[in-house]
Amino acid sequence: MATTQLTASSISVKGFASFEGLRSTTTVNVASLKQNSRSFRGLIIKAATVVAPKYTSLKPLGDRVLVKIKTVEEKTVGGILLPTTAQSKPQGGEVVAVGEGRSVGKNQVDISVKTGTQVVYSKYAGTEVEFNGSNHLILKEDDIVGILETDEIKDLQPLNDRVLIKVAEAEEKTAGGLLLTEASKEKPSIGTVIAVGPGPLDEEGNRKPLSVSTGNTVLYSKYAGNEFKGADGSEYIALRASDVMAVLS
Repeated sequence: MATTQLTASSISVKGFASFEGLRSTTTVNVASLKQNSRSFRGLIIKAATVVAPKYTSLKPLGDRVLVKIKTVEEKTVGGILLPTTAQSKPQGGEVVAVGEGRSVGKNQVDISVKTGTQVVYSKYAGTEVEFNGSNHLILKEDDIVGILETDEIKDLQPLNDRVLIKVAEAEEKTAGGLLLTEASKEKPSIGTVIAVGPGPLDEEGNRKPLSVSTGNTVLYSKYAGNEFKGADGSEYIALRASDVMAVLS
């Protein structure tokens, strides 16, 4: 059976004249970009929607909340200045405005957080807005993990169906007694419940108690929730009660 071998030298570019347009759009000349960088100065990518100064009020609708994002830490605890790439994006801020709430069945349920409250929210929730010279976030109340009035994550008061868990320490040795290195230690999915929320709302607007309680040792989904580190280095995770798979005893 005859075979055909194609090599770079056997393919003539002249035979592909109709593809000239494709080649010009997929090839980037770095040198020409540097030379013509002035033409790109007006191209600015912003993550937040900028609200013009003429608007002095922003009122969230429904079950949405407006949160003023906490300022990014520019230094470590020891006073070392952090580069922009190393500054971690905060997951907390102050509630500055709330919506009118939502309807559950025949009942109207108000927002459970008030203005002035310090809250922690899900990492990728909401829409960023630059308003009155500061960065804000508009998000649904359900995206708020809990209330945190101190700098200690262990003091978090979970909202709705969320629970706060102190993660168990990773095993130092294998079952056979071999000492594990930091890189080979498997991240545990077991921890102790530190605090629980009041529970989700049922169809009539009443709270349903959660199936786990403070002090329970639980097994939870490996990739669920939001992770935090305490001041003493302990690991915590805040997740929904539905992500707790079992109670251990």
